[in-house]
Amino acid sequence: MASKTDTEVIIGGKVFTLSGYEGEEYLQKVASYINNKISEYNKIDSFKRQPIDTQNVLLQLNIADDYFKLKKQIELMEEQLTEKEKELYDLKHELIATQIKLENTEKNSKSLQSKLDESSKKIIQLETQVKDKKR
Repeated sequence: MASKTDTEVIIGGKVFTLSGYEGEEYLQKVASYINNKISEYNKIDSFKRQPIDTQNVLLQLNIADDYFKLKKQIELMEEQLTEKEKELYDLKHELIATQIKLENTEKNSKSLQSKLDESSKKIIQLETQVKDKKR
């Protein structure tokens, strides 16, 4: 099991100590994401006029919205991946079936070519016999 990481981050101008089993870089990345959201919303005048409690709820709602949209996107991508894997599986089986048909056709072609060669030889022999008899 990975060891627990404690790291100090700055969120909204305040220092917090985050603890988790993720690395320090990841915890800093999470703090950076939250700071970017705070910065994004602080550019909106109507947001800045809201009480701090309301601002915090709006930020939480926005982060939750991001989470659910990304979760839905992941689900759609997983469905697409499953469909592509099935399509690939079907194509591989179709390829194998086509290869088997090709091999069988090649065998049949060789067999027919052999019969044709034999028939050609027989025709030549018969023609030779007919010519010999005419002499």
